[in-house]
Amino acid sequence: MKKKIGLVTACSIVVANMIGTGVFTSVGFQLDSISSTWTILLLWIAGGLLSLFGAFAYAELGTHFKESGGDYIYLSRVFHSVLGYLSAWAGLTVGFSAPVALAAMAFTRYLAPFGLQDNVWLAVLIIIAIGLMHSFTIRHSSRFQESSTLVKILFIVTLIVIGLVLPGLNHNALDFAGGWAHDMIRPGFAVSMIYVSFAYTGWNAAAYVAEEIESPKRNIPRSLISSTIFVAVVYVLFQFVLLKNGDVDQLKNKEEVTFIAFANLLGKEGGKWVSIFIAIQLLATISSYLWVGPRVTWAMAKENKLWRPLAKTNTHGIPVAAVWLHVVISICLALTGSFEKVLLYAGFVLQLMASLTVATSLFIRDQRPGTFRSPLKPLLQIVFLAFNAWVLIFTMITRPRESLEGIGILAVGLIIYFFDTPVNQRQPEQVNVPD
Repeated sequence: MKKKIGLVTACSIVVANMIGTGVFTSVGFQLDSISSTWTILLLWIAGGLLSLFGAFAYAELGTHFKESGGDYIYLSRVFHSVLGYLSAWAGLTVGFSAPVALAAMAFTRYLAPFGLQDNVWLAVLIIIAIGLMHSFTIRHSSRFQESSTLVKILFIVTLIVIGLVLPGLNHNALDFAGGWAHDMIRPGFAVSMIYVSFAYTGWNAAAYVAEEIESPKRNIPRSLISSTIFVAVVYVLFQFVLLKNGDVDQLKNKEEVTFIAFANLLGKEGGKWVSIFIAIQLLATISSYLWVGPRVTWAMAKENKLWRPLAKTNTHGIPVAAVWLHVVISICLALTGSFEKVLLYAGFVLQLMASLTVATSLFIRDQRPGTFRSPLKPLLQIVFLAFNAWVLIFTMITRPRESLEGIGILAVGLIIYFFDTPVNQRQPEQVNVPD
């Protein structure tokens, strides 16, 4: 019998997926078009609520199907195999590989005090090492994930406490006089929401490994919902701390906003150690994506001839070939992509595919035993979909190049789909239009 993971490990996967590069870097890009503190905090609160609404939907889907693979399974079973195929393709090319590349790139940048900033070969080495960690057994993966996520949580909570307790700059970026209502109707708010959405990416992570979770009826909803609420609270507090301890000119359009804010607060030496620990906690992020992403690819590979070699697992049920394909793609992105560009087109694709998947929860016809029932259904799902549609439209208007690159990635996947051959393809379930 294969070992399964419990609630703690499932939560650690979700938390580690969510707390990555975005929370430590995004506010600098947001300050380019937004100056009101209310607006920035509202962005992160809205992101948390939308993620929670999405987590409700994924908890329902995960307990309904109980198969690993996440979006691929839900879209294929409820709508059509082409949508599941595109979601798995998007996950392979950017959805899971891009966050690994971004975290590895950020890892080296935060090692600037040691003179290792932008050392791309160090980033490559880290990706390979963690890929090895996930190539043997679930026990190996669980131990590394739990310990690295604990370091991540202790670190960011410590930073929040220090940042709230110690006095900040006299002329900091806190500005409560701005008009948040006016900011919300500007295109910059929608683009900023892409950064926030990317930072929250991972709230659905436990659903992707449903087959590996013990007592899925209980542990999938608990891990998704509790982890999302915890991370949302942490994110809002952390953005306040960054604005309190840095000024607009220092932070605007900068990636290293956390280092800047805490160097102001703790001095250059203190900022150096904060920077080093940011790098260390990113190991948990890389680990979680290299655990979850290959399960989606593996689910697609089992049902499509072109990808069939990736369906192989070792004696412990680990999809090793899929793990290493994700490693290779992550390395390619790290070697060729700029940080902000990868973040934007990956964020666009992830937002689009998450919206399609949440929509599937509205069309489940039969309520299987043990299925979690999303509260206030379908209202919360409709709010999630409407807000995401608004963000995607404004992003296409204001950042057409990155948006088209994201759509282009999906178009390539569509072409490949029509040249592929299904293997033991299951038919979509009967669905109904919700009342």
